[in-house]
Amino acid sequence: MTPTQIKDGMTGILHTDDKGRITALLPSPKVHNHAAFLSLQPDGALICAWFGGTLEGKSDISIHASVLLPSASAWGAAHALSADVNHSEQNPVLFAAPDGALWLFHTSQPSGNQDQCRIRMARVTRDGAKLSTDAGRYLDLPRGCFVRAPVVLRDDGAWLLPIFRCVMRPGQKWNGSHDTANLGVSTDGGVTWRLEDVPESIGSVHMSPVHLKAGKWAAFYRRRQADFVHRSVSTDGGQSWSAPTPTDVPNNNSSIAAISLADGRVAIVCNPVNAAMSPDRRASLYDELGEDDPRPDADPTGGCTPVWGVPRAPVSVCVSEDGGQTFPLRLVIEDGPGTCTSNDSLDGRNKELSYPWLLEGPDGALHIAYTCHRRAIRYTRLAPGWTAELKDSRA
Repeated sequence: MTPTQIKDGMTGILHTDDKGRITALLPSPKVHNHAAFLSLQPDGALICAWFGGTLEGKSDISIHASVLLPSASAWGAAHALSADVNHSEQNPVLFAAPDGALWLFHTSQPSGNQDQCRIRMARVTRDGAKLSTDAGRYLDLPRGCFVRAPVVLRDDGAWLLPIFRCVMRPGQKWNGSHDTANLGVSTDGGVTWRLEDVPESIGSVHMSPVHLKAGKWAAFYRRRQADFVHRSVSTDGGQSWSAPTPTDVPNNNSSIAAISLADGRVAIVCNPVNAAMSPDRRASLYDELGEDDPRPDADPTGGCTPVWGVPRAPVSVCVSEDGGQTFPLRLVIEDGPGTCTSNDSLDGRNKELSYPWLLEGPDGALHIAYTCHRRAIRYTRLAPGWTAELKDSRA
């Protein structure tokens, strides 16, 4: 699809594709749209949040969201949920608290300086298909904390917010070389927070925890090294975590999301591609901002060498029957060249299908949202029984 074709298709209207899947391009007033997140509401409404503006890292990037009402034939209009004109506001996360409140968490950074990021928390109000937030506040956590995965409730009821630390290197530009996995922990309903480390996690980011059984959790990670999705476990109800180790799912240093399915299996949605499978590279995530910054890139000594530019396609759902140790069952949702050596959404160079999110409905349907060429957010619904389409990658 060309940028113009994508723009013309951003109506939010639901269509049935040639595979029988329900799909739509969400409406957005912005030319750059990325990092979708889905949340299913008690009345059956589906909320999709993302960030939009002109280019990732620019100060006009802000959080937007749209609602698909039950039985509706189209997604509603996009509503802005943040408006800081001095910061790039990215990676929305929605959390339905035990008391019924709906909260938005998102990042807020100056330009491409993720090591200066703060996390904002705001209460969301919904009136049918209309969404709004209050003034919100920044969490009492160190700068450099970034989010992507949702808050989960630890077995003792504490709120766990998966975080990756974009570690500051004095006199050097952030490039991901020393990023680590952490958890923001709140025992007072989100009022105050403390930070806990995941051990030996340099390069492991976008921690996505899933509950396996009583007392046992697994978490899955994007990798700055663009090698494989990594996994760690907790056997004490989320109190402590093992060091991340590789699974058999390739990772391209792009986002993943994981859930526990109703049948007990674990599903990850991602781009199962890694650096060993493509020579494509780019200098950094923010190398197109064009801002004058004389600082050198962070020295990888003591950290890792991040890999950027590996293609971001296909979007695939990978399913595990052993608690997330292996993922032999896979289903391609959409494929394409996945070219991401540019973030520009208007000139047609970007072909990525990336940053997917997924959730399972009470009827067994699978809801997925992801970036389409940085121009739009695509929504896809797989009907109940979709697991019959899974293919064994070992065959």
